[in-house]
Amino acid sequence: MLNCAKQPVNLIFHGSSPKVFRPIRFLVGHFLIIFAKLSYTDAMTKLSVRHLLGIKNLNENDIHTILDTATQFKEVINRPIKKVPSLRDITIANVFFENSTRTRLSFELAEKRLSADVVNFSASGSSVKKGETLLDTVNNILAMKVDMIVMRHSSPGAPHYLSSRIPANVINAGDGTHEHPTQALLDAFSMREKLGDLAGKKIAIIGDILHSRVALSNIFCLQKLGAEVMVCGPSTLIPKYLADLGVKIGHNVKEALQWCDVANVLRIQLERQQIKYFPSLREYSLYFGITKAMLDELDKDIVLMHPGPINRGVELSSDAADSSHSIILNQVENGVAVRMAALYLLAQQ
Repeated sequence: MLNCAKQPVNLIFHGSSPKVFRPIRFLVGHFLIIFAKLSYTDAMTKLSVRHLLGIKNLNENDIHTILDTATQFKEVINRPIKKVPSLRDITIANVFFENSTRTRLSFELAEKRLSADVVNFSASGSSVKKGETLLDTVNNILAMKVDMIVMRHSSPGAPHYLSSRIPANVINAGDGTHEHPTQALLDAFSMREKLGDLAGKKIAIIGDILHSRVALSNIFCLQKLGAEVMVCGPSTLIPKYLADLGVKIGHNVKEALQWCDVANVLRIQLERQQIKYFPSLREYSLYFGITKAMLDELDKDIVLMHPGPINRGVELSSDAADSSHSIILNQVENGVAVRMAALYLLAQQ
């Protein structure tokens, strides 16, 4: 494979000064090798779905395919030249009906790393404010020859509705309190990097489970990878149906930390709460907040994660968030590689 990839480079630069063109020959050969590897991977493994709507719709092989492809893309984005023309002829629209920082930037960077043409849409300041429907908005975008839609919406099921009515691939970047599949995939990727195979590992999801789309996607993803899952938080913030999903339920943070190999901490989503679920943030922090002192008291090392944004001093103290246990910034880096993998694989469908 390597000889085949390098042969065109030697033909292109045959007869040229080797000192002048050696760096160019190396870089072109380097890109051709990457494409050969990715083409080989794609020939061997494909996703079973046309859209990434939720982890519930993926099988175990799909998850492994995305994570394995992300491993290759992480190698690419850590090289001096981070861009590859894998999606050079693809146009992607990021259609966000809710505020976002990390997810939107991560998707946009992943798309640009793959050389896709990127269109950004924000509901604020758009015709949505004039009464235009979701379907009309997206169909107008598609009329401009867009190939793929990355969508965040406040209504659970909005990406599913859209995917059944348009020809473009749809990626769910978060739909209300339902699912956030790429966050779960990057969390699993980060855990696998740190711990290896996740089968048999114990993962505690701590915090506001009721209003979190991250929690449900993580539960589906981790269970399909063979991990044990516990949710921990105030009883008012844990949906009753979770017991039917085969997860452990706890209300004592210290016991959850002692049980788990990984603690994935979720923020309190005050913007989604219409009523009070606990007396005050101060009381929540007292009973469910995690500090470095609590981590140091454990008789083992655990991994600390958070999907962001962190409410420092509420669910996590600053010294815990910045401690050696934390891989929070690794999650951010891995998000780009995982989203590159998802975009690349869906574009092949």
